[in-house]
Amino acid sequence: MSEIMINKGEISKFFAIGRRKESTARVFLVAPGKGDFLINKKPFDKYFCRVTDRLVVEQPLQLTDTLNKYDVIANIHGGGPSGQLGALRHAISRAIIIAHPEAREMLRKNGFLTRDPRMKERKKYGQKGARKRFQWTKR
Repeated sequence: MSEIMINKGEISKFFAIGRRKESTARVFLVAPGKGDFLINKKPFDKYFCRVTDRLVVEQPLQLTDTLNKYDVIANIHGGGPSGQLGALRHAISRAIIIAHPEAREMLRKNGFLTRDPRMKERKKYGQKGARKRFQWTKR
């Protein structure tokens, strides 16, 4: 778990990594901030088009009342939209803990710190997929 706190004068940066499925998110929480999100050098509403996706990402910040105190700068790679969403929420939650250790219990109770272990099952030899078999014919 790679977590770092950087202080440069009046600007503080809190770095954390979050993962889900095949996605990895690297997040910097920058204080002081206005609540701006920059994901892969794109604005928040351009990267996650659905409103529900944006609400899921903001959950840890809203829970700890830090939504307008930090700017979020994130790099996400791998996986699809839902995996990237979960990885970003996980990374933001971890970064909040570095900034505010007292918020750990609150985030833990809501399940934001638990790394989702579910992964894609691998394809097995002699089969068509992970579970599906080749069709058997009697004659």
